[in-house]
Amino acid sequence: MSDVDEILSSLPIDKIAAQIGEDPEAVEDAAAAAVPALLGGLDANAGDPAGAASLLEAIGQHADKSIDPSDVDAADGEKAAAHIFGGNQEQVVNQLAGTGVSSTLVKKLLPILAPIVLSWLAKRVLGGKGGAAAPSADGGGLGGILGEVLKGAVQGGGGGRGSVPNAGSIISDVLGGLLGGGRR
Repeated sequence: MSDVDEILSSLPIDKIAAQIGEDPEAVEDAAAAAVPALLGGLDANAGDPAGAASLLEAIGQHADKSIDPSDVDAADGEKAAAHIFGGNQEQVVNQLAGTGVSSTLVKKLLPILAPIVLSWLAKRVLGGKGGAAAPSADGGGLGGILGEVLKGAVQGGGGGRGSVPNAGSIISDVLGGLLGGGRR
């Protein structure tokens, strides 16, 4: 099972759909596009030393967070998505809409999914440890683990019901072009 599939299978789609007032099938399709996009954005950020340090800090803040969407702080989620995509968030949403999902739905989902993805990544990078770690953003330590997790997640992208083929690669390419490989 790819990392994207792991995240997607852990999402309570019915709960998220009820929370935002959308059809569960549409939410599942949009999540299948948005999760690889978020991972691609995180990967692009991790490519820059300052972005990696910021990302590791965010991971530490989400280490003990629940994956329950009703516990997600929407304001925190909006900030997380804004940091992940920078000034290119609207372009990313439009790119995802090109895969056949609703841009309005993607905009509703990003603030819910960003903290969930960060929480998942924290568990992978920190191995279940609390957020008190002082990771380095260089190639070793947690910085190296972060890079490997994100690379595997983006390369394994496109899980779910298969409606969005390799969205992680698409978004990595888009973000690589928009952000020069990482948000600065």
